[in-house]
Amino acid sequence: MNEIADLIDRQAGVIARRQVLACGQSPVEVARMLRRHVWVQVHPGVYVGHTGPLTWQQRAWAAVLACWPAALGGWSAVRAHEGPGRRHHDDADPIEVVVRHGRHPAPLTGVVVRSTRRFDEAVQLQLGPPRQRYDDAVVELADRAGDDLRAIGILADACGGRRTTAARLADRVEQMSRLRRREWLTSVLADVAEGTCSVLEHGYLTRVERPHGLPPGLRQVADVGADGRRTFRDVVHGGSRPRWRQVVELDGRLFHDSTAARDRDLERDLDTALGGVDTVRLGYGQVLGRPCVTAAKLGELFRRRGWDGVALVCPECPG
Repeated sequence: MNEIADLIDRQAGVIARRQVLACGQSPVEVARMLRRHVWVQVHPGVYVGHTGPLTWQQRAWAAVLACWPAALGGWSAVRAHEGPGRRHHDDADPIEVVVRHGRHPAPLTGVVVRSTRRFDEAVQLQLGPPRQRYDDAVVELADRAGDDLRAIGILADACGGRRTTAARLADRVEQMSRLRRREWLTSVLADVAEGTCSVLEHGYLTRVERPHGLPPGLRQVADVGADGRRTFRDVVHGGSRPRWRQVVELDGRLFHDSTAARDRDLERDLDTALGGVDTVRLGYGQVLGRPCVTAAKLGELFRRRGWDGVALVCPECPG
């Protein structure tokens, strides 16, 4: 029984019937432990060593053992890697499990099962509990996210938490053949790695400026700061010889890599103001998450600056 006790201890108090039998115990002994409530069944053939509520770790172990060979996937894999401190979902949510392609374990209460052709290369069976590799889980979650902003948030949190890098995630995207948003994910990760904002600039042009009839902006406009250094403004509305001007800076960095970088942004804004032009700084939330609201606000701002147009209502604008 010492071997069984060690297994239960390593598996957060959970054990599978097949493991008990492999340790030399008989089905009669299993039945006796269940009858005496030393063990309580969680899923068919999987038991926990107490009668109270299960912890998240115990639910995770029970799901994996019930679907074995299996590993935690998706948010459950991320939760296992990151621990309880950085929660992306409620611990009461279903446990997500991945199995080899072609397997179809019986439905289990509180468990969501997905199959993958990359099971052998994408999971770490030696970890406790076994789980999908962190980079694989993050890329898959971003790929199946409901919208661009949510996908960007997933990538940002992963890189910002220092558990991976944009380069590693981009390499994983390259190796994963069944991604529906491969090109988009690659471009966003290139933004993160290079500190550029090309995805955000494209989103601003195609989701904010053009659909709402805002005055066309000049892109990457060269300027000289108060310190004599040459800089580039992301978008300048108003034309080359305008009656009015408005600078729009697109902050494509998902997290500032240093206090100095943030300081440079603020200094650029101050330099612009000294030249008599105000700066509006937009991020992913304004451009990809709320483009129509942002366009309406910019339209009103441009009118106050001297624009004689009106922001249009696009097909996506709320009624």
